[in-house]
Amino acid sequence: MSATKPIQSSNDFVIKFANVNGSGSASANELFARAIMRMGVPVAPRNIFPSNIQGMPTWYEMRVSAAGWLGRRGGCDLMVAMNPQTWDRDIAEIEPGGYLLYDSTKSLPRSRFREDITVLGIPLTEICNREYTDPRQRQLFKNIMYVGALTALLDMDLASVEKLIADQYRGKDKLIGANVNALKLGYDHAKATLACPIGLRVERSNGVGDKIFVNGNDACGLGAVYGGATVAAWYPITPSTSVIEAFSSYCRKFRTDPDNGMARYAVVQAEDELASIGMVIGASWNGARAFTATSGPGISLMQEFFGLAYFAEVPAVIFDVQRGGPSTGMPTRTQQSDLISCAYASHGDTKHVLLFPEDPYECFTLGAQAFDLADRLQTPVFVLLDLDIGMNDRLCKPFDWDDQRRYDRGKVMTAEELEAGKNFGRYLDVDGDGIPWRTIPGTHPTKGAFFSRGTTRNAYAKYSEAGTDYTYNMERLRRKLETAKKLVPAPVLKPASQPTRFGAIYYGSTSAAMAEASVLLEAQGIHVDTLRVRGFPFADEVIDFIDEHDHVFVVEQNESGQLRMLLLTEGEVDPKRLIRVLHYDGTPITARFISGKIADALSEHKVTPIRKQVAS
Repeated sequence: MSATKPIQSSNDFVIKFANVNGSGSASANELFARAIMRMGVPVAPRNIFPSNIQGMPTWYEMRVSAAGWLGRRGGCDLMVAMNPQTWDRDIAEIEPGGYLLYDSTKSLPRSRFREDITVLGIPLTEICNREYTDPRQRQLFKNIMYVGALTALLDMDLASVEKLIADQYRGKDKLIGANVNALKLGYDHAKATLACPIGLRVERSNGVGDKIFVNGNDACGLGAVYGGATVAAWYPITPSTSVIEAFSSYCRKFRTDPDNGMARYAVVQAEDELASIGMVIGASWNGARAFTATSGPGISLMQEFFGLAYFAEVPAVIFDVQRGGPSTGMPTRTQQSDLISCAYASHGDTKHVLLFPEDPYECFTLGAQAFDLADRLQTPVFVLLDLDIGMNDRLCKPFDWDDQRRYDRGKVMTAEELEAGKNFGRYLDVDGDGIPWRTIPGTHPTKGAFFSRGTTRNAYAKYSEAGTDYTYNMERLRRKLETAKKLVPAPVLKPASQPTRFGAIYYGSTSAAMAEASVLLEAQGIHVDTLRVRGFPFADEVIDFIDEHDHVFVVEQNESGQLRMLLLTEGEVDPKRLIRVLHYDGTPITARFISGKIADALSEHKVTPIRKQVAS
């Protein structure tokens, strides 16, 4: 028994599973998460797995939140410790008054436990050895057994979990029966030997509503289909590979000719990342909507072709699912560390359009929009998400699409316009927005042709090394990026509940933790206006936001403060006004971390929190 009062909480706690990679635990843990959602309670799970071989430690962290918070909270209220190798680390993570569920087949000395937690032991290995003879079954069903035990401990509806198993293994009756049996073994043993339920409970609610449960990579793949993509070229790399797998799967469903079964799309696995972006540029030059998916190391290898696409003004879309770096870094850990390498990718004076989705919904919508922007601006467009969004399932609002929407192909001159004698200069700015007109190969038999090259040319695509021609092109490209400011998704402003001199800027997956951190800060009397950046080049509202505040916290998940660098470079801001809030250990940022850093910084600035008056 715990010497500290056990935590009492309904539909608001964190449970974490400590397992061994390759043990089949991931599917059991996800089953448990879905069971809670079936009871109408929002859940935010995160799979923390190693990048190397089977047998290494893996964790699955699950935030249960009736309030709908989807960011990591920090800490753990209930630890399911199934890996002896990480025992001490896992025990240390439990909040005072929390709970520990472990396999008690092998007795452990009292010194291995903490006095301020409640220990719950079930001899899972012993039960499995008694019930099953096959070694693989013993391992797999041990996972289902602890799901059964948790169902009892958290006072969940056993029938709902059984139904979920039946749905998951529909058509495989033997698997249904075997899994339900293992579930009941764990449930019955917990009921018979432990005080059920514990202080943590799951009660039926309606907090999930019509939300869907999907990961960002799948959403990007579907967004590419809806965005009109027909060509994908790629080279496998963690954590972006499933973007292409999702695109291919959706294309088999939506881009296969129903009459003859022919594919109306192409997915090409190239020999390396450089070849893949070359194929994308070639397909886009020919009029297809094409893209690739990669991560930081791939971005590094594609640099030369990015410069070609920028200078030759060829549309392309790149989904960059960010991971820890430099070099191989942490391939299965999340970061936001590719902003600088993408914003200024390639040598010379290049600058690229970036989009920052906050969740799977925006992975879908911005993923589709990226193709319109690439065509409209005739330039590469990068969609930067990170591993936390890309590889983890998350609740979000259902995807929506306007069936009346038409693709924006930008300034494409038709055969009729060419035949009528319309002046065509491939790099001629006739509208003052920096964007020239282009033609698709084969548009006209004799007119509208141009020579694509990465070397200097004049406005009519004729080779030229004249300084005036080069200057004209560079200044026009800068005008194009000014136009892009008005086309990228606008930033999202959330004012504090009362006027304040302080602001915070953030982007991407940091959004979920930032929303909760704002509430935590308000509870301390600290008021901060927030602005979520969704695109680069930055809209004027971003710099205006900084100008309107004495100090602005820049919250991001990398070591060097790359968003802050971009703001300083592009906005010509006084560096002293931008305060770093940096998190870069590879785990998703938490609300506690953000609110703590901001509160500490304001304390250094001797800002006194405003306390609400309480009526006597």
